[in-house]
Amino acid sequence: MLPHKKTIISCCFCLLLLGFCSLIYAQVPGEAIQTQSQEKTLSLKITDDVAAKMAREAVNVGEQIQSKARSLFEHSPLGWDIHTIQSIYQWCLKLPLNIPVFMQYVLDQAQLLGVLGSLIIIIFIVAILYSLSGQERVFAHIEFALKPLKRKLPDVVYPYILSLITIIVASLIPLLLLGTFSLINAFINYQAPWFLLIGRLLGLWAVVVFVRKFLHESLLQNLLAIPHRYGQSIYRMSLLIIFYVAGALSIFWGAEAFQVSRDVLALLKFIISISIVCILVLLLRKKEALLSLLPDLPYSIYQGFIKYLKQYYFIAISFTLITGLLWCLGYKRFGIVIWTKTWAVAGFYVFMVIVYHLLMGWLNRWKKSKGPLTEEANFLSKTLHMVILYTSVITTTAISLKLFGIFEPLQRLMALPVMYISDTPLSIWTFFKVIFILLIFNYMSRMLRAYLDYKIYPTIGVDTGLAYALNTFLNYLLLGIGILFSMKIMGLDLRVLMVFAGAVGIGVGLGFQHIAANMVSGFTLIFGRHLRRGDWIEIEGQVGIIKEISLWATKIQTRDEVEYLIPNDTFITNTIVNYTLSSPMIRMSIPVGVSYNADPETVKKILTKAAIRHHEVTQFKPPEVFLGEYGDNSVNFDLMVWFDISKIGKRRLRSKLYYSIFSELKAAGIEIPFPQRDIHIRSGLRCDNRSRTL
Repeated sequence: MLPHKKTIISCCFCLLLLGFCSLIYAQVPGEAIQTQSQEKTLSLKITDDVAAKMAREAVNVGEQIQSKARSLFEHSPLGWDIHTIQSIYQWCLKLPLNIPVFMQYVLDQAQLLGVLGSLIIIIFIVAILYSLSGQERVFAHIEFALKPLKRKLPDVVYPYILSLITIIVASLIPLLLLGTFSLINAFINYQAPWFLLIGRLLGLWAVVVFVRKFLHESLLQNLLAIPHRYGQSIYRMSLLIIFYVAGALSIFWGAEAFQVSRDVLALLKFIISISIVCILVLLLRKKEALLSLLPDLPYSIYQGFIKYLKQYYFIAISFTLITGLLWCLGYKRFGIVIWTKTWAVAGFYVFMVIVYHLLMGWLNRWKKSKGPLTEEANFLSKTLHMVILYTSVITTTAISLKLFGIFEPLQRLMALPVMYISDTPLSIWTFFKVIFILLIFNYMSRMLRAYLDYKIYPTIGVDTGLAYALNTFLNYLLLGIGILFSMKIMGLDLRVLMVFAGAVGIGVGLGFQHIAANMVSGFTLIFGRHLRRGDWIEIEGQVGIIKEISLWATKIQTRDEVEYLIPNDTFITNTIVNYTLSSPMIRMSIPVGVSYNADPETVKKILTKAAIRHHEVTQFKPPEVFLGEYGDNSVNFDLMVWFDISKIGKRRLRSKLYYSIFSELKAAGIEIPFPQRDIHIRSGLRCDNRSRTL
């Protein structure tokens, strides 16, 4: 690492410490800084009567729940009675007499509107008729225009894009008419009831067209993985319900616009509500068709939910319809609460499972598109998976508790203080918020580091060691900010850090010297860059790659996939061989012995040729052959080759070269000798020994 780079990193680290000190200084009140003599004692106090307070709060929560439960059965007046029916009967009898009055009203409104207004109404009517009759031709032109786009988009995506454009085009004319109406109304401010009713009907028409086209594309164009017969059945029944609801709303709005009495409007609303509940029976009885809309997802909890839904479907539907009838009869709070705590929770759960499945599917497709993942891409993939899972679980749990009505009472119970630090109360709810904040900062740190490793650092050419040092710096920076935020949430005075600093100093003095030494050594290794992540080193006879440098220890993995955790101070106090500090190219000697009958020059050429032909022997420097010595049984040569130790180990490369050299020498007829011993028998000495024995 160049000196000026070391200086830059050191300055950045000093600026970080200065920033932390400034932040702490800013949180301390000015009086506390100016008056050093007024010391505030920081003490920890456990609340004695936590259980009693929780019991009292639980009683209060229970009473509130009972009060809300009693209010569920409060009846709201329907707003009509038998006199309303009698008045409607009398109005129907007088209807023929009122027809001339109605016609005169229409003529008066036409004269007031004038030629321009009548022309606008005619244009509206023509546009409506064209939208009903000319849509197919428009869709055909759009599909023809999208053919070039079809070749560029994946086959899986194109049907969804085409359906989305179809829905937009179908809704375009109603939306344009609605926008034009709003613009005209803003200029002329015409307050005739029938004119304002047209605006509401245009909005209703746009909604009906959008929903109808959405159901058509979803159920009949094979966008959902359901049988076609189920899709047709659901579509027909849904269309019937949509048109009925739209017609009922049109009648109700018309009666409201022409100032029909309130009791008649209430009766009309009651009849419409009851009829909608009854007509829903036609759709909800199609159990298999409706359940086919739920996707088959490979999650055990979701599959269990689908199993129980299929088993108790008609019970749930019957209960829902009964609550709907009770809502129509005036028990509105009861119906809303029941629907919220059942179908709303179930629907939100299914929605979150589908969202999680789609996100995981996108992540898996991204992984497959990248082929074999690099270490950086794999880290990014795991981080994204954790973030998606964490967010989905937290969101589903929080919203479900909110819909069940448990969130607020549970929060009140957990908000009771269980201890005090000086005058600051701490509760279980506070600890939950602190953990939540720390998890957010932790995942933010992981996401940022993963993205920098995968995308940014390779783009701007940052080497692995510097990237690891920067990531470590960012990790501790974000965690430090998270801790400060957590302390702020807890309501603690940041001067507590001074107490902790004093405690750490005492701990170091009393026996944590080794831990402190490892921490200091960790910072030295990270920012000194003499050992970096990805370096190949040799320590205590083991050769391995540095996988991680933490504040306490360094993880090393050998080529046999064995991982060692080595204390950081070991690297400071001992001699370490770093094969890749400046360059991963190293030289290795391969001894080869041949027979004395071999030609040395021929052996030299064979060894050089075998080294050059091997692709894992680099051409950083050409291989060399030295004649080492004349041995007892062979002439010994040394083949010196250069290779990249980060790609292959010494033992593996030596083995591969020996295989090649053996084949080459055997093909050239050169013998690789083995140790030989000559035994000389002296017969005369043996006879003398025999004569002496005799």
